[in-house]
Amino acid sequence: MAKLRVALAQFDFPVGAVAGNAAQAGELIAQARRGGAALVAFPELTLSGYPPEDLLLRPSFLAACDSELAALAAATRGVAALVGHPHSEGEVFNAASLLRDGRVECTAYKQVLPNYGVFDDKRYFRPGHDSVTSVIDGIGVGLLVCEDVWQPEPAARAAAAGAELIVVINASPWDERKQAEREAVLAARARETGCAIAYVNMVGGQDEVVYDGGSLLVDGDGTVAARAPAFVDALLWAEFDPATRRWSADGWPEAPDASAEATLYAALVRGTRDYIDKNGFVGVLLGLSGGIDSALTLALAVDALGAERVTAVMMPTRYTSQLSLDGARAQAERLGVGYHVIDIEPTCQSFIDALTPAFAGKAADTTEENLQSRTRGTMLMALSNKHGRLLLATGNKSEMAVGYCTLYGDMCGAYAPLKDVYKTVVYRLSRWRNARAARAGEGDLIPAAVIERPPSAELRDNQTDQDSLPPYDELDAILERFIEREQSQAEIVAQGFAADVVRRVVRLVLLNEFKRRQSAPGPRVTTRAFGRERRYPITSGWH
Repeated sequence: MAKLRVALAQFDFPVGAVAGNAAQAGELIAQARRGGAALVAFPELTLSGYPPEDLLLRPSFLAACDSELAALAAATRGVAALVGHPHSEGEVFNAASLLRDGRVECTAYKQVLPNYGVFDDKRYFRPGHDSVTSVIDGIGVGLLVCEDVWQPEPAARAAAAGAELIVVINASPWDERKQAEREAVLAARARETGCAIAYVNMVGGQDEVVYDGGSLLVDGDGTVAARAPAFVDALLWAEFDPATRRWSADGWPEAPDASAEATLYAALVRGTRDYIDKNGFVGVLLGLSGGIDSALTLALAVDALGAERVTAVMMPTRYTSQLSLDGARAQAERLGVGYHVIDIEPTCQSFIDALTPAFAGKAADTTEENLQSRTRGTMLMALSNKHGRLLLATGNKSEMAVGYCTLYGDMCGAYAPLKDVYKTVVYRLSRWRNARAARAGEGDLIPAAVIERPPSAELRDNQTDQDSLPPYDELDAILERFIEREQSQAEIVAQGFAADVVRRVVRLVLLNEFKRRQSAPGPRVTTRAFGRERRYPITSGWH
C-alpha cells in the first residue's frame, strides 16, 4: 500500500479572528496541496481560536464560524483538510470536520471535555459519544480532539472502527512538564491500539495561556518518531507507512537550544509578543529599578518586540543606590531602548507633607515605603497614557505568592511577563540569557552586578528582601510544594523545613489572595499559575 503524505499546520489561530483564521487555513491548504499532501491537519478550534470563552454564547459568532467553514470546504479540492471549529446544533460541540472534494465529509465531536486547570470546556460544550474514522487513500484515519487522546476509550473506539492512524488536533497549553506528559500519553495510546499517531498543536499566546506547538509523530509501537520545536510556526511534512505503521518526518525544523531555560524563555517571549501585538499596542514601557526582575523583563521585552518598541524608566529616590542607577543605565544603553530618569523624591515628599497632619502621632512604617512605589506607579501610568505604550509589571511569582508587592505601586501594569516565574528561576533565566549573548559575542545583556547583588526594594536604608522573607531558595521550595503540589503544612515540615517558617509563608500566601485578584495577567508556565488556574477564595476561614 502507498504511503500517506500528511501536513501538520502548527500555527497560531487567534481567538475571535474568524475570517483571518479561515484565510490562513485556506492558504495552508493550498500549500499542502502543492506539496503533495493527501491530508492537512489544523489545531483545535482553528476557526474560533482557543479558548473562545463566552464568545461561544453569541449566536452571531457561531454563525460566522459556520459560514467560514462552509466557504473553506467549498474551496477544498485535491487535498483533505481536518479543521477545528465550534459547531452548533441547538447545543454547541467542539468539532473537527474533515473537508474534502468541496464539502464537509464528516465531523468528529470532542468526547472528553476537560474542566480542570485553565480548561472550562464543560461550561460551553456538550460531549460527543463516539469516535469518527474516515478512509484517506485507502488508510483508516481516526479523528480525535485534544483531551480525547488523554483517555484510552476514544482511541480504542477509533481503532475498533478500522483506524490504522489517529490524527489528534490540539490546543494544548505549555507548561514546564507538559511535553514529557504528552509523549507518555501518546506512547501509551499507540501501544494500546497499534495505531500510529499524528499530534498537531497550536502555537502562540492567548491572554494568560501560551501554546507551544511541540507537535509529535508517534509510531504504532509507541516510539516517538519526530518532535517539532516549541514556539515555532511551521507546516510540518511527514509520510506514514501503513505496512509498518511508522512515520518519516520530512525536513522538520530543529530547536537550536532545547534546554529547559531556552524553552521557558521562548514561552515568555512568545506570550509577551502576542499579548502586545494582538491587542494592537505600539510598544511597552517598564520601570527599570536596577534589580534583577526588571532587568530580565527588559531583556524579554526587547527580544519580543525589538528595542525601538521598548522604553525603560528609572525613578530614583534618596534610597536608590548608585549600583542601581549604574546598572539600569548600562542595560538600557546596551539594549538600545528609550531611557528616562525621573527623580521622584520631590513628589514623594509632597505626598508626605500633605499627609503629615493626618499622620500625626503615627510613626513612619511601610506606609511611607509604599508611597514611593505608588508614586512610581502613577508616573508610569501617566507615561503609558501619554505615549500609548502598554505598561509591563515586573514582579515575579515568589513576590506575588506572599504579597511582597504594592497594590497600585509596583503591581501597576497591564501585563506581567514574570508573574508565573519564581525568583530562583528569574536568576537562572538571567544567567542563561547572558550565556546566550556571550556565545553570540554580545556581552552581558543583564549587568553581572545586577544579578549578583542582594535583592532589595530600596524603599528604606540598607533594605534587602531577606529582611522580610526567607532566603529565596528556601521560600521557593516551600511555595512550590504548597502551590504546585498542594501539600499541607505538615507534609512540608516533614521534608525538613522549619515549622515556623512554613507557617509564616503559608499564612502570607493565604492572606494575599486579595492582591493577586487585582494583578495583571501574565503567561502561565508552571503547572499551577495564579489566575484562572488557581482559584482560592479571598474570604476564607481555612488556614
